[in-house]
Amino acid sequence: MTTASVLPPPPPPTLPAPPGAVPPTAVRISSPGQVAGAIAQLAALGAIGPIVFGGLFSLLGAGVGLLFAVLIGVILLVGLVYALFAVAWFEQARLDGLYGFDLPALRVRRSPKSGFVGVLHTIWLQAIDPRQWRAVASFTVSTVLGLVTLVLVGSVAWGLALVASPIFGWARAALFGFLPLDGVAAPLVGALVALVALGAIVGLGLLHGVLARAILVPSREALLEEQARTSDTRRAGAVRAAEVERTRIERDLHDGVQPRLVSIGMTLGLAQTKIDDDPEAAKALVAEAHASTKSAITELRQLARGIHASVLEDRGLDAALSALASRSHIPVTLDVRLPRRCSRPAEAAVYFSIAEALTNAAKHSRAGACRVDVRVRDDGSLWARVEDDGLGGARVIAGGGLDGIVNRVTAAGGTVRIDSPQGGPTSVEVTVPCAS
Repeated sequence: MTTASVLPPPPPPTLPAPPGAVPPTAVRISSPGQVAGAIAQLAALGAIGPIVFGGLFSLLGAGVGLLFAVLIGVILLVGLVYALFAVAWFEQARLDGLYGFDLPALRVRRSPKSGFVGVLHTIWLQAIDPRQWRAVASFTVSTVLGLVTLVLVGSVAWGLALVASPIFGWARAALFGFLPLDGVAAPLVGALVALVALGAIVGLGLLHGVLARAILVPSREALLEEQARTSDTRRAGAVRAAEVERTRIERDLHDGVQPRLVSIGMTLGLAQTKIDDDPEAAKALVAEAHASTKSAITELRQLARGIHASVLEDRGLDAALSALASRSHIPVTLDVRLPRRCSRPAEAAVYFSIAEALTNAAKHSRAGACRVDVRVRDDGSLWARVEDDGLGGARVIAGGGLDGIVNRVTAAGGTVRIDSPQGGPTSVEVTVPCAS
């Protein structure tokens, strides 16, 4: 469409911020109820916080001291990592309940690697979790503010005592312990100290809200950067998943259907040469070609089902997994509990991950049975676990079945955890956002 007037360019689209995100230009003032709650919590943290940090530093000192002498030092340091996680979880839950930041739940980090290396990687991921450390920093700041709050509360009590001193006939009082306050000076100074201390306490309550938002709530720029990184990761996973799927289809066609169709053509050609000389042999060859055609059709149906499962779209994940289990070469125990349907990409990612895991178990693990569990978790993610009793030792190889699972789930914005020690069992856990 053309026009004679020059229109200004439309503004660039903006990405919606997740719940709890505060744009840099927005300023939120805590409500009186939030300020009162913050003051009460700061007072409590002023009493409890030093005890918590005393325990944490004790764990650190004992762990470092026993690190090279006894193996228990390593256990204590690992305990310190997860004690910090507990502090961070408490702090985020406290602030989320007080201010309603609606932040994603803080969860224990898990490594996709398996075996002892996976355990070490899991501990390392937890130790360097930035969200955990931000929450610990917030707890530290809140504890310091809490200690100041307790001092100010004591100042308020002292000021009120000075105000009431003429009533009880207190002879002398001293400001800061050395400035004598005689006569009417005592109640006046006491009232001034109490008012200043009360104002400072209210100011600490407001400051607590500002600092909590600054520490825990990501900025607009950080949100955009995280969305860009996530988008790049999902795009790379989608491209890789498409390449792996295309390679699989080519391999299945080249190694399965194509040779069978060539064999059918050769059989029919041989039958054509024998129609006149040996009709019975020609009939046998035609019957053989007919049976091979049925097998080729079956293979094509299985291939098409691997590309698109119509039952998944029509009847949902539960029915699709039931049909998948009925076709499995090994017994499958299904435990699917889905209160509602998730998005189509999420269900497809979980379905094809389970299908590939069952195929790997049947082909490579020598498993005698499999168990499949599917749930919708409290955070709204779709979770599935496939476990077999096979030999174990499964590894992610470029272009292999497990690689296809990782890429497909990554493209859907999810995570995969594979645990397959030598001797088994092998478990594959998949977590995908339900609205991906």
